[in-house]
Amino acid sequence: MVFDPIGDQVGRVRDVVVLLRAKAAPRAVGLVVEVPGRRRVFLPLTRVTSIDAGQVISTGLVNLRRFEQRAMESLVLGELLDRRVQLADGSGEVTIEDVSIAQQRTGDWLVDQLFVRRRTGSAPFRRRGSTMTVPVDAVQDLTTRSAEQGAVRLLEAYEDLRAADLADVVRDLGSARRLEVAEALDDERLADVLEELPEDAQVAILTGLDVDRAADVLEVMEPDDAADLLNALPDEQAARLLNLMEPEEAADVRRLLEYAEDTAGGLMTTEPVILGADDTIATALAQIRRSELPPALASMVFVVRPPLETPTGRFLGVAHFQRLLREPPHAAVASVLDAETEWLTHDASVGQVTRLLAAYDLLALPVLDAQRRLLGVVTVDDVLDHILPDDWRDSDDQETVRAHAVPARQAARREASRG
Repeated sequence: MVFDPIGDQVGRVRDVVVLLRAKAAPRAVGLVVEVPGRRRVFLPLTRVTSIDAGQVISTGLVNLRRFEQRAMESLVLGELLDRRVQLADGSGEVTIEDVSIAQQRTGDWLVDQLFVRRRTGSAPFRRRGSTMTVPVDAVQDLTTRSAEQGAVRLLEAYEDLRAADLADVVRDLGSARRLEVAEALDDERLADVLEELPEDAQVAILTGLDVDRAADVLEVMEPDDAADLLNALPDEQAARLLNLMEPEEAADVRRLLEYAEDTAGGLMTTEPVILGADDTIATALAQIRRSELPPALASMVFVVRPPLETPTGRFLGVAHFQRLLREPPHAAVASVLDAETEWLTHDASVGQVTRLLAAYDLLALPVLDAQRRLLGVVTVDDVLDHILPDDWRDSDDQETVRAHAVPARQAARREASRG
């Protein structure tokens, strides 16, 4: 953690910025600090008064401009850990697992020692083999970008991050390192991270993966997010990936691809919580309690006649989460049904969707066909992704995000007043 001189928390250290030099030890020049708002900023080490176990004391002066890595800079966690280097004595190759920095009499902070692991066996990144601490000058090629690099240590350092926060870390990495990290993530974690990345980063990672792995990741993404990503790929590549996906998972995505991106059909997800009228409130609560369910989808249960898979039988209404909590668990969800809820057609515009969500303070809206069958559900986060500018994740100023969002809400209210 980073604190100011009076003990107030400034943020959390996420990485160390170093300058790699061919004929001298790498020099640490600053810290990447995550401040409130999930923004990563640069804190020069000249503004650090002390570093101790678990805490960094700064002068309190922090430039809140988003950190942007310069060409000559390297990140310890992002780029040095898991790097493979040769020992200078010719005894073989080792993998860097940790780095030590120490302050010199001049006031400079230098990388002085490395904790390394000798490679054993044929698997390049398997965590086996003896470890040792060596001076930084005991290794060669530290300034040369390795042809291969794992991501075990990097991911260990960030294992407590939510998907959106890890996406911020991944987005700040170079393209090659970004792909190495993506390859080290399991399918579900990578799918969650991809959903939080800008479209260009999503495309770069997916096209860099082995095609079978890419199809596996698409299978575990939310169908609407997978469809959006496939829409950004060339038709031939998208078709190939769809053919490699499991037929059941691909079917939902294919259906979403039939709708225009800026309509309710293009925005919706096909996997809300759907129950029959005779299912109990206890069943409904168990379904929305699932940890992987996004909050917006957990706000209500959609009740239909069989079949219960989209497109379902006739839509009957919704059961709101708060109402479910107030009723006996053994009662049927049909007893708490809101049959008057607003709904959308698949060709409704983003403006229409926004108007209804804003006018009725809803987190989700059902999308129905002409026979009142449930096709899917549009959630408020799906709409926000279209309201906000494409570069909202890169904004240095949170007011920029609000400046785009407020006119959208005002426009929705104007539409509602005209309706």
